[in-house]
Amino acid sequence: MRLIALAAGVAALSVLAPALAAKDDPRAATVARGLAALVDPELARADYVEHCAGCHGVQGISAPAKLPELRGRVGYMMCTPDTRAYLLRLPNIAKSRLTDNAQLADMLNFMVFAIGGDSVLPGTKPFTAAEVGHERQFALTSASLVTERRRHVETAIRKCGAPASFRDFYKPR
Repeated sequence: MRLIALAAGVAALSVLAPALAAKDDPRAATVARGLAALVDPELARADYVEHCAGCHGVQGISAPAKLPELRGRVGYMMCTPDTRAYLLRLPNIAKSRLTDNAQLADMLNFMVFAIGGDSVLPGTKPFTAAEVGHERQFALTSASLVTERRRHVETAIRKCGAPASFRDFYKPR
């Protein structure tokens, strides 16, 4: 199973994060390790498509909708304990119909490492089932989402090297 996950990780890396696959970037090893941690890469991708792609796009490109674009961006949110927790506390994650924390962690790791690609910083650790289970208890309310997003985006820019354009919901085309 791990061999299948590793092969899927390499394939996803070359398709979704070509900038990393094309050069000797230290983030590439982190992305490959994150994808290799997926227990069931096909299920993780299918879960992403079913539960997230309707709004964020199959490849993580939600524009022109005013929803956060994930492709090449979501990895920045993994850089501090607070920004990681924010991702897990989002209502559609914390209250997901995926009740198995390991399955949800797999889907989120697919999202971060396959779709986030070159925004994943070296050394980023995949989500664990225990981490997902703990943070789900603290689901954000919809009233706090914009304020919380703004606060965590500023942290990612200040502490993690996210570009200033990260403040926008999506990359201008």
